[in-house]
Amino acid sequence: MKINYNGRSFKPVSTSDNGETSEETIFQYKQTENILSAVYSGGKIITGNLIGLVNEEGEIEMRYHQVNKDGELMTGICHSKPEILQNGKIRLHETWEWTSGDYSKGTSTLEEI
Repeated sequence: MKINYNGRSFKPVSTSDNGETSEETIFQYKQTENILSAVYSGGKIITGNLIGLVNEEGEIEMRYHQVNKDGELMTGICHSKPEILQNGKIRLHETWEWTSGDYSKGTSTLEEI
């Protein structure tokens, strides 16, 4: 399944309690070849950036950093698996881990808007 995320926007529909994203967080993706980047903000997050690589199955291996409303710089790693919905939009099933703060792990689900 060849997926290009360029120009697509996503928002979380669920996240672990230890996550900082919410339905107010909007991710704006850009992709050139297999390199993915995004800017995001909203909810507890003032601003964030991510960079990742997209494989042939459309899965994303990424690193992210963000500044939250408490003024903390948070970093992490994430792996996303895509699911194509009946309406043609993409749902991303994510497993992530903080590389700062408490180093905890979690899951999130994002849907294309």
